[in-house]
Amino acid sequence: MDFELMASLMCANYGNLEKEIRELDEGGIDSFHIDIMDGRFVPNFAMSLNDMKYIAGATKKPLDVHLMIEHPNNRVEIFLGNLRKGDTVYIHPEAEYHPSTTLQKIIDAGMIPGIAINPGTSIETVFEMLRIVKKVLIMSVNPGNAGQMFLPYVGKKIHKLLVLKEEMGFKIYWDGACSADKILKYAPQGMDGFVLGTTLLFNKGRPYKEIIEEIHHYCDDSSNSSGDA
Repeated sequence: MDFELMASLMCANYGNLEKEIRELDEGGIDSFHIDIMDGRFVPNFAMSLNDMKYIAGATKKPLDVHLMIEHPNNRVEIFLGNLRKGDTVYIHPEAEYHPSTTLQKIIDAGMIPGIAINPGTSIETVFEMLRIVKKVLIMSVNPGNAGQMFLPYVGKKIHKLLVLKEEMGFKIYWDGACSADKILKYAPQGMDGFVLGTTLLFNKGRPYKEIIEEIHHYCDDSSNSSGDA
């Protein structure tokens, strides 16, 4: 079963971030997810531009930068200037008057454009942007804090996106309260990747490599069992 796993570095141990990145890198993580919050669009402050710059220099793996900030069009160049070609930048459409303008700046800089869809945002309100973006980050919790509970009604929204993804040419990624059962359910349906945080990856007292291998192992086992049935 083919899907990506991204580490949410907001949940990492900042007392030894270099070690965290190295162990995740060596453990087989596919990319590093960076949540940047301004305390206005969401009620929290999280990672900073300097955090992002450090991580970009500490790994060759791709970065997924999730901008939870008001009016990203006014500031996006600051982030783009410190990323590598092929990194991903997500914006929230609600945070901008003309989100397609911001997405075009991301494209022009050689980055992968993405939008993040909040639990309370309908697919219909972002439909035209699905023609522009390459990635959609579906929020299964309200943005702003780690460790929140999954909102079940998001499942219907995911099914709508899975129907549209092939026609419109984007990939879908899960963010928030990502447990093993969610991966087992949605990876076979076509979910392209999952952001891992405190629910499944961090603060478990186990090597990251062991956890990442275990996730792939039980998903492969599940796929084989389904095929044998």
